[in-house]
Amino acid sequence: MNIIIAGDGEVGFYLAKSLTELNHNITVVDPNSELLKRLEKENDLMTIIGSSTSPQVLEEANVADCDLFLAVLHDESINLMSCVLAKKLKAKKTVARISNAELLAPKRRDMFRDLGVDELICPERIAVKEITNLINNPVAGEFFDFSSGLLTMYLIRMDNESPVVGKTVRELIQNYNTVEVRIVAIVRDGDIIIPHTDTVINPGDNVYVISRPNQMEAIMQVSGKRQVPIRKALIVGGGRIGRLAAQALENKINVTLFDESRQKCDEAVNLLDNTIVINGDATDIELLKEEGIQNADAFIAVTDSSETNVLTCLHAKKLGVKRTIALVENTGFISLSQDIGIDTIINKKLITASYISRFIVKAEAVRGKWLSGTNAELIEFNVRKGAPATKCTLRELRLPAGAAIGGVIRGSKSILPTREMQLLPNDKVIVFTLPKAMNHVARLFE
Repeated sequence: MNIIIAGDGEVGFYLAKSLTELNHNITVVDPNSELLKRLEKENDLMTIIGSSTSPQVLEEANVADCDLFLAVLHDESINLMSCVLAKKLKAKKTVARISNAELLAPKRRDMFRDLGVDELICPERIAVKEITNLINNPVAGEFFDFSSGLLTMYLIRMDNESPVVGKTVRELIQNYNTVEVRIVAIVRDGDIIIPHTDTVINPGDNVYVISRPNQMEAIMQVSGKRQVPIRKALIVGGGRIGRLAAQALENKINVTLFDESRQKCDEAVNLLDNTIVINGDATDIELLKEEGIQNADAFIAVTDSSETNVLTCLHAKKLGVKRTIALVENTGFISLSQDIGIDTIINKKLITASYISRFIVKAEAVRGKWLSGTNAELIEFNVRKGAPATKCTLRELRLPAGAAIGGVIRGSKSILPTREMQLLPNDKVIVFTLPKAMNHVARLFE
């Protein structure tokens, strides 16, 4: 696939590196020549110096042959204009990153489609949805729904108290045969393991499971976790994500929001009805104690500084907060942050990549989720009529190394498949895959 990425920072560069690994033809357009030199040196792709709102620059990037045009700059107006121009110059599909969630309203989406912007993505809005899902499901380190909740992905970190630690997957299946979950991957010391029946669960493993609905109690039983209700949350960071998260939570639980900026606090006060807003430095432990951090159930740090978010979450954990969530923009921090005890990491680059993944495979992909701290992905495929996967059992399908099927959705029914199952046209299949296996996997469902 020929893909053009218009970007002015880490989101664009992260996408470029990730998509290059999937063997797509990538061209990056950016006005910063030094950044482009570094990107081109480290990756097999083409770079063009210039503005993505210049028709001449877009033509130089061969936009007429472009299958997918991604505009992911920080300025949403430039992204929208770039997509409009790219579409006029014959790009097949355009996607614009936006920051104003109001543009996601159906009538606004239709308006932009008419102008040539096929898809809008708001990473901040998706981040808020992830935060609210995690507050509602406080046992999971990550949480993602497929097909409106017919199947759900959970990340569970195994500690020494987990009853399955030291046991094989076979023993887990034998001892907990009523638990309707499927382990699709284990992240151990930064390495990804696709488990087989003899794989042993170790303390510290991050285990990704696919579950049918209403299995949380069973998951807690297996993992040794306790469901702790979230009644009070402290949010650090009064930017767009912090304000939207407070707005989403304030009528369900007690919320206090901190920010050093007087202006951001004023904006939060104007938006929020039932949130306490405090103008102050959340790295000040005494201030946190004065505001009752010791009684908080959740601590959400979403400032513009990854370091501040990690540090304040560690302070919160030390002071007894049960659930910590940090916005971490440096992907190199993700594994470290998880290892030192932060429960959940939110990353806008991964959010953007997850959304875009559906557009970069030939098979019909519905949704995708890039897994934090890895280069792996869970992706939901529609099985097409006549696809190779419909002509044999899953045992005979012979998935490539680096891939595993986690679940199947047939109509309104969710299934944790056996190896003797045969897929049917229009089934939806949840597949865990590494980049090296993605193209092979996609061909199975075309």
